[in-house]
Amino acid sequence: MENTYVLTLSCPDRPGIVHAVSGFLFERGGNIEEAAQYNDHATGLFFMRVQFACTQLTRADLGEQLAAFAAPFEMRWGLHPLTQPMRTVIFVSKEGHCLNDLLFRWKSGLLPLDIRAIVSNHRDFYQLAASYNVPFHHVPMSAATKTQAEARQLEIIRAEEAELVVLARYMQILSNDLCRELAGRAINIHHSFLPSFKGAKPYYQAHDRGVKLIGATAHYVTADLDEGPIIEQDVARVDHTDTVEDLTALGRDTESQVLARAVKWHSEHRVLLNGHKTVVFK
Repeated sequence: MENTYVLTLSCPDRPGIVHAVSGFLFERGGNIEEAAQYNDHATGLFFMRVQFACTQLTRADLGEQLAAFAAPFEMRWGLHPLTQPMRTVIFVSKEGHCLNDLLFRWKSGLLPLDIRAIVSNHRDFYQLAASYNVPFHHVPMSAATKTQAEARQLEIIRAEEAELVVLARYMQILSNDLCRELAGRAINIHHSFLPSFKGAKPYYQAHDRGVKLIGATAHYVTADLDEGPIIEQDVARVDHTDTVEDLTALGRDTESQVLARAVKWHSEHRVLLNGHKTVVFK
């Protein structure tokens, strides 16, 4: 697997793209192991993910030749070594179910991540971080210190060369500047009641209204609060016999599972941005 890569690309649709990509790889000794494609007729865009092995060229040589190949097609592309785990920083506040789930899956070999740091505006999970031997950074946040705090967060992200930032129930709104800095590489998770039941204790509000479905949404972070391109969602049915505590527990389980799937697909380079939507090659 050492010489195995994932190529992702998107471009205006036209005949012959698959043939051209396959031919490009074949001519360089590439052996395609997995391929998926999607034509979006609404936008006229073509999306593709190809996993291939190639021993004849280095990654640098492949990248240089891909750049020349992609230009006539107006391609946006990426070339990623399959065995290189994605450098990740996790943000969290005072609810640790998603953080705990991600750490366990990572240590169990279920997520191709390299978790470099945990950042929190509270101290609650420093012992959990230590148990996984992950550096923990306490960065307090208030309206008065938001600018300085985000500068420190960005300093940590850059120092760790993080490719992905996961907001694992991080209960602070990122500034527009930070959202732009992390565009396409920050994933958030929240309950799927939005835009209903905003603010504190959403499961209490939902229980009071007698909801029959609860769920979770994982999406990319943008300056439009909780409205970024959706990666994954799921729901669970509830009824009148469920208490607020039942709803909360089920909601936390759903949030953890949805976030884990979104993080896994992103770290395997299976998610391509398509305007305000995503293409997910599962």
